[in-house]
Parts: sequence; structure tokens; C-alpha cells
Amino acid sequence: MSACGVVFPGQGSQVTGMGQDFFQSYAESREIFARASEAIDIDMTRLCFSTNELLDRTEYTQPAILTAEMAMYAALRNHYSIDGAFFGGHSLGEYTALVAADVLRFEDALKIVKKRGFLMQCAVREGRGAMAAIILEDLAAVDFETAIAESGAEVANFNSKDQIVISGMTESVSEACEKLSSLYPEIRIVPLAVSAPFHSSHMRSIRRSFQKYLQPFQRNIDRTNIHRVLSNYTGTFHSVLSLIPSLVKQVAAPVRWVENMHAIAAEADEIYEIGPQRVLSRFFSSIGIQVKAVTDGRSVERVFGGAHAHGI
Repeated sequence: MSACGVVFPGQGSQVTGMGQDFFQSYAESREIFARASEAIDIDMTRLCFSTNELLDRTEYTQPAILTAEMAMYAALRNHYSIDGAFFGGHSLGEYTALVAADVLRFEDALKIVKKRGFLMQCAVREGRGAMAAIILEDLAAVDFETAIAESGAEVANFNSKDQIVISGMTESVSEACEKLSSLYPEIRIVPLAVSAPFHSSHMRSIRRSFQKYLQPFQRNIDRTNIHRVLSNYTGTFHSVLSLIPSLVKQVAAPVRWVENMHAIAAEADEIYEIGPQRVLSRFFSSIGIQVKAVTDGRSVERVFGGAHAHGI
């Protein structure tokens, strides 16, 4: 019997209208949106479906993406038999993976990521931090880390063999980008639309508060499938003892997505990306692994074609 892997993108994948096709088509998706709205007292359909500035505020972005991704996964699991055996997610997406694997309760995860987003935004004064994607074919073959470290910036994400993301104070990130452009003229640099230096040492100040916030939720954790969910912090699958420490450390440490991709590919015969935008499948393609991406109603038709949708 084939093993299915499911991965979820994180912050930055949000788009207005995410999950709306599923909300209109599937009762399971409508239930997820209703539960989310009640759990954190926000009209989640308005947040996700209408143009508004809250969708790009970290405190609201994170529960919104989690809701949209779970609304999609619930429909695909029930109607197209996408029942994951292994799960992964990029940064925020790790929480969707934990919910999809039945490790975290959905309502608990919503509250956790809302608090996580609030703390991450508060760690550094708005506008003082920056992040940028660094793109170069076979990036590992060049010494990019020295220029980054000398500038005071840090590697926040190891996304693929051709892409990393750097993070730090605005001046440090700018200096690192200038140095890298000078050293490697063929490099591509894409500034990210963020207001804080996520996954860097500048987030360490929030770890104690975040750990304290997590404590009451630990009694609700189902440990049965923890070993089936990838950890961004370690690069491999969670263990019972590593779960909470790794989630706390993750906010101030690099996302080891390249290691995550290899780990899930070693276990799963087929992998699906489920989220508002096609992000992670591009990273997988850089290591020669094809992933089927589901982002909206049209992509469901493209991925499953004439497959029977059970129980619509």
C-alpha cells in the first residue's frame, strides 16, 4: 500500500480568497471556517475572502493560513481519499501538519499560532527587520555564509539547493545583499514583504513567553502520530520529547526545509502540497521530486481529473 505525504506552505503564501472555492463546494470546509471563527472570535470568511489589511498582519495571517489549509485538507481527505501518512510544513505550515496528523487540536493550534504571530511581530519594532530570498543555481557550491555573517545577517530558511532566505536588521540584510551581488553577479535577490526578521536570533526574546503560552495545551496533544510529522528545527521527524522544545526553538532558528524534503521523500511514495499558493512543490523539484499541488478548485480538477469525488 502506497504511503502519502502531505506538505503545507507557511506565511507569505496567503492570498485574498484562499479557501473560498472549497468553502463554496464542501460542507467540511465550511465547518472548518465556522470552528475557526468561533475559536478565536474572528470572522474567518471575511478575513480570508475579502480585501483587508489584517490578512498581512502576522497575528492574523497565521491563523488565516492554517484555517484555509485545513479547510482544503478536510475536503480532499473526505472526497478524494487524500489520507496523509506523513506530514510536513514550512514554518507556520508545521502547525497545519500537526493538526492534519491529529497531534494538535485545530482550535488549540489556531490560538497558538495567533499568539505566535503576535509575539513574533512584537519581538522587533515594526519596520526594523527585513528578510530576502537569495537565489542562485547550486547555491551550496559558493561561500554565501561568510558574506551573510560578516554583515550581521543570518540564514533563516534553507529552502532548496538553489534558494535560501536571509533575515536580520534592515541594514544588515541590505549589506549582505550588496556583498552577495558583488561577489556573485548572477545571483538573484528578492526582498520579502515582512516587517520583522523571522527565524533569526532576534526572535529569541519571545521564546520564554511562547513556551509558557504552550504549556496549557500540552495536555491535549495526541502523541500517537508525532513521529509522522517533520520538524523544521531538527530537519527530521518529531519525537515525543522533542515536540514542544522544537516548536519553541523554531521561531528563532533556521527552517531546515531541504532536510525536511529528503526526510519525507524517503517515506512517502507520493506527495501533495496543499495551500493557498504553489510554493513547496517548486522546492521539491530542485531535488528531482515531483509534488502535486492543490491550491484552489481548478487545481483539484487538474490534479484529480475525472476521479470520483466520494460523498459530495
